[in-house]
Amino acid sequence: MQELAEVSAARTEQMRRIRARDTKPEMRVRRALHAAGLREGLHSKKLPGTPDLVLTGRKATVFVHGCFWHRHPDPNCKLARLPKSRLEFWEPKLTSNRTRDVRIKADIEERGWFVFEVWECQTGQAELQRLAEQLKALPKCGC
Repeated sequence: MQELAEVSAARTEQMRRIRARDTKPEMRVRRALHAAGLREGLHSKKLPGTPDLVLTGRKATVFVHGCFWHRHPDPNCKLARLPKSRLEFWEPKLTSNRTRDVRIKADIEERGWFVFEVWECQTGQAELQRLAEQLKALPKCGC
C-alpha cells in the first residue's frame, strides 16, 4: 500500500510540472516568428480557446499543440501514442481535447480569422520558416 502511495505522489508531481503556457515548442515558435519580423500577442482571451499567438494585423491565430495532449493525427508522430495504462481515463480525455480543438478552430474561422496549428513534432527550423512565410503572405487588415 505504501508503494502505491509513493507511485501516486510521484505521478502527481510529474503531472503538476506540465505547463499550458510558455512550453518549449511554443517558445520555439515565438522565437522563429519574432526573428522573421512578425510581432504577436500572447494568449488572447478575446478569442475562443485562448490562442497561443495572435497576429491581430493579419487576423491570424497560432495554436501550438502538444502531440500527446491534442492527439496529433499524423500516424508517423511518435509523440502522440496513447499510454499503456489507464486507457479508460486517457482515451476519453484526449478525444475530448481533440474535439474541443476542432470546435474552437471552427469558431475562430467563423469570425473571419485564419487558424494555424503547429504540432510539437513540427517545430524544427524548416517547418517554422514555412509558417513564418505563410503568415507574412497573409494580407494585412486595417483592424
